[in-house]
Amino acid sequence: MTKEHYTYQPRQGHCLPHDPLNAIIGPRPIGWISSHDGQGNHNLAPYSFFNCFNYSPPVIGFASSGWKDSVANITRTGEFVWNLVTRPLAEAMNASSAALAPEGDEFTYAGLKTLPSVEVAACRVAESPVHFECRLTQCLRLQDADGRELDSWLVLGEVVRIHIDPRLLTDGVYQTSQAQPVLRAGGPSAYYGISDEQRFDLFRPQVP
Repeated sequence: MTKEHYTYQPRQGHCLPHDPLNAIIGPRPIGWISSHDGQGNHNLAPYSFFNCFNYSPPVIGFASSGWKDSVANITRTGEFVWNLVTRPLAEAMNASSAALAPEGDEFTYAGLKTLPSVEVAACRVAESPVHFECRLTQCLRLQDADGRELDSWLVLGEVVRIHIDPRLLTDGVYQTSQAQPVLRAGGPSAYYGISDEQRFDLFRPQVP
C-alpha cells in the first residue's frame, strides 16, 4: 500500500520549512551572465533558472525575478555572455551575486579578470573555460495562469560564438564531467557537481 502524496496549492503556500520547488527541479545549470550598460560599466550575475531552448540556431535563456541590472543592460544593448561555472569558480560565482550598485563591478568584487569577446561588447570571465556570446532575441515578462503580469522576465538569446578550452575536448568530444560544472539545487545554499561515476547511457528507441 502506497502512502498518500504530500500535496498543496502553491498559491496557498507549501507549509514546509523551505519551498521545495527549486529542489525538485534540480540540480539546474547556472546562468552566469555578463553584460554591460553601454557606458563602460560591466555586470556579472548568476541565475539559477537557466537552460538551453533550441539547438539550431542555439538559443539559451535565463529568468530574472525582478528587473535587475542584467535585464536592464541586455535589453538596452541587445547582447550578453554566458560563462560556465566550474567547481574552482564556485566561490567567485557566489560572490558575484552580491547586490552591488548598478555602477558596481562584480568582476572586481569577485576577484575575476575580464576577457574581451569577439562578436559582442560584453566581457567574458577569463577564468571560465567555456563562454557563449549571445545576441538578445526576446525578453518576455512572465504571466500567471490568469494572465496577470509577474515581476519576472525571461531573457532569450541566440548563441553567436562559442569558446571552449581545448583541454575539455578529447578527440573532438566535449567532456562534461571534466569541466567540473556546478549545478544549483534547492534551499539557500545547496549546490552539486557531477562525475563520470554517476554517468549512464540511453539511446533513443528506433521505431520500425
